[in-house]
Amino acid sequence: MEIHSAILKSIGKHISLSREEEEYFISLLVYKEIPNKTTIITEGQLCNKLIYINTGVLRSYCLDGKGKESTIMFAMADWWLTDMYCFLNEKPSMTFIEAIEDSAVLILSKSDFDQLFTVIPRFERFFRILMQNAYTREQLRSIENLTLNAEERYMRFIKKYPQVVSNVSQKQIASYLGITPEFLSLIRKRQLPGK
Repeated sequence: MEIHSAILKSIGKHISLSREEEEYFISLLVYKEIPNKTTIITEGQLCNKLIYINTGVLRSYCLDGKGKESTIMFAMADWWLTDMYCFLNEKPSMTFIEAIEDSAVLILSKSDFDQLFTVIPRFERFFRILMQNAYTREQLRSIENLTLNAEERYMRFIKKYPQVVSNVSQKQIASYLGITPEFLSLIRKRQLPGK
């Protein structure tokens, strides 16, 4: 039950569940420990997993035609992650999801996700709130990408995700910001005290 305490606390912020409903929900989850640099979802694989991060950090990214990575997002403890379009439409994933440090996750399958709404309809409210928050976050990121320069985007990134900065490579941060690692290196040098 202890491995489920964080997810139940998170859900409890938005909906109330009876003990029986909590137990039913927990029965749908698969616990996995994911070593650093392990891919959980691969591009082209049927996307049928919704992942809750219990501990650790995951990264979602895609590849262009030349194999260049573009980081879509980083997800930390108490976040949910999947290729949402493909998950909801039961399509092959367009992205990769990998652990960027040793992580522990809880996985909800698409079939159990759908069944959950029938058995406990209040979960529709919970996931609606999550999706609203995710949409808002992505809209704000799009606006920042269009209106802020690279240095301003980097400063917002380290302020918003300080725990990610120390756990991911400069190359991954640069791909998230849409700049080269070399340009990110210049920005970071300018940020050092006394420079």
